[in-house]
Amino acid sequence: METTPTTVDGAETILSPEALEFLADLHRTFGARRNELLARRKERRAEIARTGKLDFLAETATVRDDSNWKVAPAPADLQDRRVEITGPTDPKMTINALNSGAKVWLADLEDANTPHWDNVIGGQVSLYRATRRELRFESNGKKYELGDDLAVVVTRPRGWHLDEEHITVDGKPVAGAIVDFGLYFFHNAKELLARGSGPYFYLPKTESHLEARLWNEIFTRSEAALGLGNSVRATVLIETITAAFEMEEILFELREHASGLNAGRWDYLFSVIKNFRDAGPEFVLPDRAKVTMTAPFMRAYTELLVATCHKRGAFAMGGMAAFIPSRRDPEVNEKALAQVKADKDREAGDGFDGSWVAHPDLVPVCKDSFDAVLKDKPNQVDRLRPDVHVAASDLLDVANTPGEVTEDGVRSNVSVALQYLKAWLGGLGAVAINNLMEDAATAEISRSQVWQWIHQGTILDTGDAVTESLVRRILDEEVAKLGEGYDQARTLFEQVALADDFVDFLTLPAYALVR
Repeated sequence: METTPTTVDGAETILSPEALEFLADLHRTFGARRNELLARRKERRAEIARTGKLDFLAETATVRDDSNWKVAPAPADLQDRRVEITGPTDPKMTINALNSGAKVWLADLEDANTPHWDNVIGGQVSLYRATRRELRFESNGKKYELGDDLAVVVTRPRGWHLDEEHITVDGKPVAGAIVDFGLYFFHNAKELLARGSGPYFYLPKTESHLEARLWNEIFTRSEAALGLGNSVRATVLIETITAAFEMEEILFELREHASGLNAGRWDYLFSVIKNFRDAGPEFVLPDRAKVTMTAPFMRAYTELLVATCHKRGAFAMGGMAAFIPSRRDPEVNEKALAQVKADKDREAGDGFDGSWVAHPDLVPVCKDSFDAVLKDKPNQVDRLRPDVHVAASDLLDVANTPGEVTEDGVRSNVSVALQYLKAWLGGLGAVAINNLMEDAATAEISRSQVWQWIHQGTILDTGDAVTESLVRRILDEEVAKLGEGYDQARTLFEQVALADDFVDFLTLPAYALVR
């Protein structure tokens, strides 16, 4: 086994021989299966391209029809999840998130983190020290320390598609997901349990129940290796269109370790575009800003998620409020906060048990919405939704999404993608752009919409078609506005938005530039 050296303070603790041997065992046991499942993704995408369809699986109908099974009971500190804050794991963000007043902090080792080697290990050091209440940070004379009432940590590892090139076993890189999960679990599971909590995880970009089965086997082997009982709890982000058709099966596979599902709205939109990018104009979405959670296909997705979770005793978690309050523009704040409140009110009214925010100032807004519905209850898992009946056609009803494609929408996608990619390549995975917290998921929507609009010959509000030459003109104009330092970001954008072949994840070519 080989690892790349790093100068991060505390790295020797994280990359101990025992921890690395733990990772090696997981890699040797499950690495081949992970690769098989990635190959299966390509086969499924080819089938979608051929048929333009998706449906619920006939072979797992017995799982959906069996009303007797439930997921494992949630631990005491995961019973109330009405407000969850998300963010990267650098020391300052870790402390601010834990002190934010949210019930849960999603410690993001995935879309809000550039997987630069120092970031990967530095995030693990932050989590290690925070678990032991030893984390402190000082900047410009200001000290940051952990308070007494801290959010519960739920860690999000990388998705299955990413390798970690800095840790190799038998000459092969270990999956980033295994590295992120394994290091956090190995170092913190026992300490968390001793403190009355546990090793809790968010699982991103899952595409099938077979991928959930792999996670469940990893959890079981890891618990046995450390001599622990059933202690892992996992919430799966339903942020791919294929997973939306397998919600019950995913919970079933993870039932010993599952605690819920989350409506990961931004990656979900990206997944719809990616999978149906060449299926015809009926799968072309309008400008990103116009696609709201009230669009018919998004309503079907969230309603099904709540009904599925509560049927199985699991938590249904709402989507991200990405607004970043401005201290200089009260008018922008007033309008945006009203939209956030309406979004959270809708989620609480629909039966969600909690929701996400990206900024501490939004914690009270989200809390108020769920307090109004939950009152003194920790959740509303007991609220079943027998009124929900969602067909495959409802989940695929993209055509009835209100809105149009505009030149301003193309321009916004180009500008946001450029700014985000520049920041990502510089080591920042969560970036405030135009008062919104952007991460890899929103950049994926931006570039995939541009790709699809070009290849579908989508007509703009101006009457012009979206073409490569039009996008290149807009690129020139936006780069001129933004100034210097965008050459690498532009090249990467052209690679993932203008190439003939669609790159599955922009982080794949981007990782080669930072690792």
